[in-house]
Amino acid sequence: MHIISAKKIVKTFHNGVTDQTVLRGVSLDVALGEFVIIIGRSGAGKSTLLYQLGLLDHPTSGSLRIGEVDTENLSSNARTEFRLTELGYIFQDYALVPELTASENIIVPLLMSGFSKKESLILAKDALKKVGIEDKWNNLPSQLSGGEQQRVSVARAIAGKPKIIFADEPTANLDSESSALVVNLFRTLHEEGQTIVMVTHEEEYTQYADRVVTLRDGEIVDIKSK
Repeated sequence: MHIISAKKIVKTFHNGVTDQTVLRGVSLDVALGEFVIIIGRSGAGKSTLLYQLGLLDHPTSGSLRIGEVDTENLSSNARTEFRLTELGYIFQDYALVPELTASENIIVPLLMSGFSKKESLILAKDALKKVGIEDKWNNLPSQLSGGEQQRVSVARAIAGKPKIIFADEPTANLDSESSALVVNLFRTLHEEGQTIVMVTHEEEYTQYADRVVTLRDGEIVDIKSK
């Protein structure tokens, strides 16, 4: 069963009088529970593709289904709600709110998704425990290392039990030890049945994926399966 079905995705950016086409008719299906890694050189279109698949941007043309939902037919408010309730995101810059504690960075999105305060507290505790930093509950991001901040980001992404996790260069700003911790978290999540789509330039991590998709100049040039 395909949980993501993207067909002929084109993305063109308009920069004043010039147009730059970053994605050139990309088609990609992702199966439920699959771990897909997207690789390619800088400027290949990896993050742009992730943003289209994750509903963080609108393609110029093409179609995208997530589960049974035709995303083209979603209103702006419905897209926002869908992202909050169905999808999880992890970014290379962590994207934590600096004024909120580790737990609050997880709880606030859960409340926005419709969980009660009691449910949000329980889910946040479970998520922080799963990533191994339950003792950082009251720490601000400034009081955490880069690896710890990224683990909070992972906890935030998984707390609401999303259908899909999208990770954009999640180890780019981490040292090798912290990177290994984050990638091992992804391996564990995948073994538990989580669907993951990850962009990375670090090819050593591709060994953990079910499939590796290589982009070049906005097109898929290779797909390797285990």
